[in-house]
Amino acid sequence: MRIKIAHDARPQVRTLLSATALAVVLWFIPFAEVLTYPFRIFVTFIHEGGHALAALLTGNSVHGLSVALNGSGEVYSTTGGVLSQMFVSSAGYLGAMAFGALLLILIRRTIAARFVLVGSAALILVLTVGYGFFSPLMHNSLPSLFTLVAGVALPVALIAAARFAPPRVAGFLVSFLAVQCVLNALFDLKTVLFLSSPFVVGAHTDALNMASATGIPAFFWAIVWIGIAFAILSMSLRAYAVSRDKPSQPDLPFEDPLEV
Repeated sequence: MRIKIAHDARPQVRTLLSATALAVVLWFIPFAEVLTYPFRIFVTFIHEGGHALAALLTGNSVHGLSVALNGSGEVYSTTGGVLSQMFVSSAGYLGAMAFGALLLILIRRTIAARFVLVGSAALILVLTVGYGFFSPLMHNSLPSLFTLVAGVALPVALIAAARFAPPRVAGFLVSFLAVQCVLNALFDLKTVLFLSSPFVVGAHTDALNMASATGIPAFFWAIVWIGIAFAILSMSLRAYAVSRDKPSQPDLPFEDPLEV
């Protein structure tokens, strides 16, 4: 059974390839990181949101979420048993990858791009208000000012794009967000792999948290996460753009109805 790009997915694939090409080109343009900076902060919110959700799902409480000016972030939560710690530690990079894959699948399922943008805005706002603002106050610490500013500015920008951008532009923006989630997760995992090598000492990473919980070296967990990330990416791309030909079932000559 041959596998090919579905005919109805080709316009979406072209949009995705254009978004990917733009993301790659911007890496090689001096100071272009200023243009992609908001997307980097968006991905950090998704990464930290993955940790927070995993903590809640494993019966822990989240004491705070913060995003820093340099694009890093932290989630403060209680710790459970070994399985809980493993799940929470893994949910950052893999959560960002899974969210990017989810965006691809949503637009492939013909969910309007403006709804995806509004949903993404709502997610960032919930993380900001719930865990960036109220949780720190409830646990006697001050919220991060940058987290609050970014956590409001991003939803406003996404909602404005959903409201005013033409459908093609909104669709391109969703594809670009998906690409940023996927590529940032992959490149961050590459950095984690390097920082987890025996030649680097003192670097604190999610993989080091996994090593502390399990006694298995951080380098091993970085490799496992990279493998899972590529598996998620492969499955999402297949769901996004690939169809299977069935030679025994010829296409029927259906025609699109005329628009009134």
